[in-house]
Amino acid sequence: MQLTADHIKKSLSRVQDPDLKRDLVSLGMIQGIQVEGNKVSFKVVLTTPACPLKEVIKNNCIEALTEDYGTDWKWDIFMTSQVTTVRDAAPILPQVKNIIAIASGKGGVGKSTTSVNLAVALAQLGAKVGLIDADISGPSVPTMFNVEGEQPSVKKVGEKNIIIPITQYGVKLMSIGFLTPTDSAVVWRGPMASSALRQFISDVEWGELDYLLIDLPPGTSDIHLTMVQTVPVTGAVIVTTPQKVALADANKGLSMFRQPQINVPILGVVENMAYFTPEELPDNKYYLFGKEGGKKLAEKYQVPFLGEIPIIQSIRESGDTGYPAVLKNGLTKDAYMNLAESVARQVAIRNASIEKTSIVEVKA
Repeated sequence: MQLTADHIKKSLSRVQDPDLKRDLVSLGMIQGIQVEGNKVSFKVVLTTPACPLKEVIKNNCIEALTEDYGTDWKWDIFMTSQVTTVRDAAPILPQVKNIIAIASGKGGVGKSTTSVNLAVALAQLGAKVGLIDADISGPSVPTMFNVEGEQPSVKKVGEKNIIIPITQYGVKLMSIGFLTPTDSAVVWRGPMASSALRQFISDVEWGELDYLLIDLPPGTSDIHLTMVQTVPVTGAVIVTTPQKVALADANKGLSMFRQPQINVPILGVVENMAYFTPEELPDNKYYLFGKEGGKKLAEKYQVPFLGEIPIIQSIRESGDTGYPAVLKNGLTKDAYMNLAESVARQVAIRNASIEKTSIVEVKA
């Protein structure tokens, strides 16, 4: 029997993407089919380089083809990826596929630590990533990336000055901490802080990105409104710790994004400081702040639970030294890599099932 591209597509139309619940052919994920002798080659274009199910999908393809055409054929399957987006022809950040807000109801829950390690983990998985430190009064990104004292360069484009972001560990970075002296307090009124965020979004040369993360300040403030009024946000990630007081504030942060006039999809909840594990006893878990509070919050609002991040001394040390914990092998690396895969999956599911998020209109 002489196989053709149509034969291959017919067989692969039985193979589903486990997350999107549709077959690979109708999703346009099968490309470049070639038949040479007894060798068949093609590409499977995944929705993210962070896909944790790539081997499952590949094996399902081989199983379907072998079932139809036997074992005399050699299947050469190249797994690649193209991050999905619903931001077609966007006037602001036109080359940025997904904008993700990282939010928390209160301070001290490790939101910036989560943002930093999530950004680096996505970059480690092969994505193009940027990170905006939107906590204008308490910027921490320069310290956590070991780029304190560095200043971004500026280039002239027409009549406009464009800022070139700092790049570290494969992530493009922008923070007010790059533009002010390290030891100076930044005391700005709301409109000034909002103006700074707008500049970080529209006056920085972000280029082509799969994910632009925005590390928001705690609470619900002018900064949050400025963000949703400036760009359509793909979705929000809510960071909390397990204890009751943090969950009460996380409720408010989550509810803000769900208000009808804002209507930003919730990609999921991350439970930070979920348990303490001593480095020398990696199998032991001590639930210092309560247990599964973030998971229960996710269940309450029927949103995905993205995972647990333990409280470990090395995470604090990594933040202080500017070498993110996800770059070191061990329990924390695994936790953050799993988080990155979960976030990337939820972005792909969101893009396949929900319409583009609209910019919030300011009403008089």
